[in-house]
Amino acid sequence: MLVGLAAGIISATRQGTFVDGLGRVAAMLGVSIPNFWLGLLLILLFSLTLGWLPSFGRGTFGHLIMPALTLGTAGAALLARIIRSSLIDVLSQDYIRTARAKGLSESAVIYKHALKNALIPAVTVAGLQFGRLLEGAVIVESVFGWPGLGRLLVTSIFARDFAMIQGCVLVIAALIATITLLVDLSYGWLDPRIRYGRRR
Repeated sequence: MLVGLAAGIISATRQGTFVDGLGRVAAMLGVSIPNFWLGLLLILLFSLTLGWLPSFGRGTFGHLIMPALTLGTAGAALLARIIRSSLIDVLSQDYIRTARAKGLSESAVIYKHALKNALIPAVTVAGLQFGRLLEGAVIVESVFGWPGLGRLLVTSIFARDFAMIQGCVLVIAALIATITLLVDLSYGWLDPRIRYGRRR
C-alpha cells in the first residue's frame, strides 16, 4: 500500500513526464504478471542466479522478501493507477485552484487538500485487494513453501480434512468482513460530509 500510494502521488504530480510514463508502464506490468509466475522469476533471479535470498521455507527476514514482493506487486500497481487517476481528477477541481491562488505551497495543496479526497476510491480498492491477497497467498505460499493460512487450506483440501477447511474459510471470511467494515468507517474520516447515523 505504501509503495502504491507513493508511486501514484509521484506519477500524478509529474503528469506527462518521463517519471509518469515509467510509473504507468511499471504499474501495467505489475497488474499483468500472474503472481505464481512472478514468484518463480524471483526465485530464478535472486536465489538460483544471484544466490542472495533463500528460495524456500521461513525463519529469517530474507525468507519473507520474495513472498512479500510476489503478493504485493499486483496490489501496489493497481493502487498506484487508482491514486494517479483520482489525484489528477481532484487536482483539476476549483477548490485546488483557489488554494493555489491563496499562495499555499504545492506540498500543502497536495497533502492537506487534494490527497484526502483522492484517497476515497483508493481505500475502497485497498480493501478489495485484501481479499485478493488472501486468495493469492494460497498459490504463493505453495510456491515458496511458506507455512501460512493458504498452504494450510491447500493441504487440508488434499487431506480431505473438512473441519480444518471450514475453520480456514471461517477465518478468511471474518478477516475480509473486518477489513470491509474498517474501509466503510474510514470514509467518514476521509470525507467529513459522509456521516453514519439514523436519518430524521
